[in-house]
Formats: sequence, structure tokens, C-alpha cells
Amino acid sequence: MTNNNLNTLNQSIEDAANEAEDTLKDMYLTFHLGDENYGIEIRYVTEIVGMQKITEVPDMPGFVKGVVNLRGQVIPVIDMRLRFNMPPDEYDERTCIVVVSIGGAQVGLVVDMVNEVRNIDESLVSPPPNVAGAASAQYIRGMGKVGDTVVILLEGKKLLQDEEMAAFM
Repeated sequence: MTNNNLNTLNQSIEDAANEAEDTLKDMYLTFHLGDENYGIEIRYVTEIVGMQKITEVPDMPGFVKGVVNLRGQVIPVIDMRLRFNMPPDEYDERTCIVVVSIGGAQVGLVVDMVNEVRNIDESLVSPPPNVAGAASAQYIRGMGKVGDTVVILLEGKKLLQDEEMAAFM
């Protein structure tokens, strides 16, 4: 992903953050993981950065790739493919880190490719499928319908368990 594209997306996030809280309702940053489209509420998103050197930290869960130094702030980085038990993939020029603020902690989410900021009205969101035993179902807020496409909407607050949040605080 080019710097111009990242700058444009970051500007969209900043513009949305400067608007009243009501206008953030139904706004999602959408991204790809594998062949699927995902979205996270824009209110959680701080910024999007290109891939950079990740420093591995011993004795962390497998989905935690390590930490990055982002303008002097050390931020833990989670590979979302590994978090959702998807096969790992090599990072390329489209791979990005979406920095989110969850429960007072800044966390970087590695995604395959960022799409855009979209408005997905609540009336177009269906409940997540009820699949017994699917651990990833706990992270899903709903299924957003955008034209012929389904966007898996993530529940930002549930991406990290309480004990994982404690490790990052």
C-alpha cells in the first residue's frame, strides 16, 4: 500500500474522529484477511501504518508478533490471521498495521490490506452466525451487507481477552 493511500485513509480516520460522536455511528474501517472483508468500528482506530520492524517478545501467545516503536511509543502487534486461526501469509507491500485503542491500550493489528472507511447502517447488519465451538465467533459483532458483499464486523472490545489486555497495559 502506498504512502499516499495510507495518508488518505489516515485523513479519513482523522476527519471522522473530529466529527460528533453520532456521526461515527455505523462507520467502519474495512480490510482484507485472506479472501474475506472485515470491518472494525472507526472509533477504535487511531491510525494505519505500513509494515515495519517488529521486535519479537518471548513467551507471548503465538498470534502476538511482538512490538513496534511508533514515534517513541511501544505498541504490541497482533497478526489477525493468526488470531483467527487462519494460515499465516507472508507480509507484502499491501500488508498494514491498523493501530487501535482498546480499553486504554494501543494495539497494532496486522491485516492483509486496508480497503476504506465505510458507512454500514445498523439496518444492514445481521447477527453473527451461531456456530457451536467456533472460538472466533466471540469477536464478531455482526455481518454487514454492502451490495453483494458481506463484511464481517468485529467487536473491538472483544479482540483481546481480559488477561491479554492486562499483559498489554
